[in-house]
Amino acid sequence: MLAVVSTAFPTDWDQKMITIDGSQGEGGGQILRTSLALSLVTGQPFRLEQIRAGRQKPGLLRQHLTAVEAAKTVGAAEVIGAALGSQTLEIRPGAVTPGNYRFAVGTAGSATLVLQTILPPLLTAQGTSTLTLEGGSHNPFAPPFDFLAHCFVPLIRRMGPTIELELRRPGFFPAGGGQFHARIEPVKHLARFDLLERGTVRQRQARAIISKLPTQVADRELAVVREQLGWREDECRVEAVENPVGPGNALLLEMEAEHVTEVFTSFGERGRSAEEVARKAVDGASSWLSAEVPVDEHLADQLLLPMAVAGGGSFRTVKPSLHSTTNATIIQRFLSVEIRFEQETADVWRVVVTDK
Repeated sequence: MLAVVSTAFPTDWDQKMITIDGSQGEGGGQILRTSLALSLVTGQPFRLEQIRAGRQKPGLLRQHLTAVEAAKTVGAAEVIGAALGSQTLEIRPGAVTPGNYRFAVGTAGSATLVLQTILPPLLTAQGTSTLTLEGGSHNPFAPPFDFLAHCFVPLIRRMGPTIELELRRPGFFPAGGGQFHARIEPVKHLARFDLLERGTVRQRQARAIISKLPTQVADRELAVVREQLGWREDECRVEAVENPVGPGNALLLEMEAEHVTEVFTSFGERGRSAEEVARKAVDGASSWLSAEVPVDEHLADQLLLPMAVAGGGSFRTVKPSLHSTTNATIIQRFLSVEIRFEQETADVWRVVVTDK
């Protein structure tokens, strides 16, 4: 159950409270998650207004409430306004407590976004934590488990912490039912790092995951990968989910380069052909390869927060998305850092995070 401390907003909470407009910039759930994470990291209370105001279903959805509950539990926080559809939320954090936690979205909502919320404070907590997260592991508009495990987490390990991820059961929309496990051994301070070059692509693989769907769906997706990217047969494989909860399909293209591994994903859905699904993933991979930068726009957004907590870092990427620039704005409300987006060429940007 998601606990609600109160439905009223006491006036004494206004002292030193950061007030954030949840409709600014990209205006989505990332504003909530970044605010929750950094509130726990800094001990700074905040009030978030107009949560997801521009969305078709504004306010808090189930996956957002699970992220709030996770932050409340891990950070011993007082919370006001945690209810479905709420467009105003206030949080006053306590001390971050490492431990063994289990959080379930209860729907096919993204469990990876819940991890995204509580991982930053646990990276520098006072002890080891283990997490079991349930819900969607492979969702559109959220980082899939494979992106976290093979792309994002290896970069966070360069900053000092030890993080182990294990997918125990994939979960797709609309059935959900996914589960994965995380173990986090923190460090006192995150180390900064720079990611300016990609290096040579040394290994690549395409995985077409199917759950309660015909194998031919995956075969058709992989045929597009071989045709358009020129990948070999032995670099492409079909993965059928054992004991599936519900139907689902994801195509993942993973490329391991000298300095970074990138993962590009596309999801099957009703009314969308296997070829369309494949072309979206192929287009993402092709754009990254042609740009010759180490970081694509999605990873760029993910790296901003840990680099800011570390007090510095830099990377080369493509033109920053509105998602990234909005995230940078929120980060700078909580931390004394400067985030600069510097255009180097027509297609290449350098993102620099520095301590003020």
